[in-house]
Amino acid sequence: MLARFARCYGSGPGHLLLMLAGFAFVVSVVATMKPTSLWNPNSWWQSIAVWFVVAVIAHDLIAFPVYALADRILARSTRRIAPAGLSPINYVRLPAMAAALIFLVFLPGIIEQGGPAYEAATGQTQEPFLARWLWLTASFFAVSAVAYGVRVLLVRRRGAG
Repeated sequence: MLARFARCYGSGPGHLLLMLAGFAFVVSVVATMKPTSLWNPNSWWQSIAVWFVVAVIAHDLIAFPVYALADRILARSTRRIAPAGLSPINYVRLPAMAAALIFLVFLPGIIEQGGPAYEAATGQTQEPFLARWLWLTASFFAVSAVAYGVRVLLVRRRGAG
């Protein structure tokens, strides 16, 4: 019965339940907020709905092809240099994704957008945001490089022993 369901649906019943729960959550959020709160009639470009559509289009048409191409180039280039059975690709993917996510979350601070409001609220400037993001990114890649180095040493010791 489950195999037949999976063949028709394309995945298991757990996936269907999770998707239905996600859609129910979105409907409940929109119903609670009211659709009018997603639209700003005074300046349409500041509407949440417009920003959401632009973000989806920008991701699907610009960002996804760029990082898919970068990932494919990384995967091809690491095949030649990696020890047998130990690809470094996930040791590059993880810190890159973490750095990109943190960059997106803190982008207004990094580009110092809303500086006067931030300074009025906190008493601090946004000047250190870029340096802190760069240090955090460097530390992500450093920790990942150390983890990969340890993994390579363990693989080599098992092979020699």
